[in-house]
Amino acid sequence: MNTASSSPTPLAGKVAFVTGGSRGIGAAIVRRLSREGAQVAFTYARSADTAQALVAEIAAAGGKALALQNDGADAVALQAAVDEAARLLGRIDILVNSAGVLRMGPLEGFSLADLDETLAVNVRAVFVATQAAARHMPDGGRVVTIGSINAERMPQAGGSVYAMSKAAIVGLTRGLARDLGPRGITVNNVQPGPTGTDMNPADGPYAGGMHGLMAIPRHAHADEVAGMVAYLVGPEAGMVTGASLSIDGGYGA
Repeated sequence: MNTASSSPTPLAGKVAFVTGGSRGIGAAIVRRLSREGAQVAFTYARSADTAQALVAEIAAAGGKALALQNDGADAVALQAAVDEAARLLGRIDILVNSAGVLRMGPLEGFSLADLDETLAVNVRAVFVATQAAARHMPDGGRVVTIGSINAERMPQAGGSVYAMSKAAIVGLTRGLARDLGPRGITVNNVQPGPTGTDMNPADGPYAGGMHGLMAIPRHAHADEVAGMVAYLVGPEAGMVTGASLSIDGGYGA
């Protein structure tokens, strides 16, 4: 994966594993990587019907996808899902850590259970999946985590724990880039700003306030985030590693 390519399917022959791939940004990434030629295994937490519909959609377009149910907070189950995908598809060339949770609330009432879940899914699971995938990944592989611009800017009260979890990804990405660099494996962090998903709809009650903080006053489309991921996992990004790249319409500018 270290040479440039103008092929419409630059990921042909590659195997990708995407956590949290059944909805929102994760589903857009699954579709994009499949369209570029990769076989894609992805995890989902709850909705089997939604996950299987995505598998069927990709199959109808001539691709191959595999859905595996997994709760990202369960480290043992996540390791098993990575191992199962590698067993069924042969290896893992690309890992995208997209699963995440958003828990917000005032400091005085924020529960330790919500703190623990946030760290388990948003931070520990990234480490667990990367450690597990690296065992199956050939030299020249790719790791991308979906972080958040809130690692750099949290403009309202109640988001301290979420911001902490995403800031942790910045440091983890840099460290993992050093760990895996000798094998030519790149590790990067994509930091979306407001993006139109079920979790953060473009017409939601907080959208106007978010747009007021942006240079380009609109929500991103999930496909735009997927496009940045596709570049980072593709053949032209072999020297991009340890980076945190924002796609936020100037939210953090």
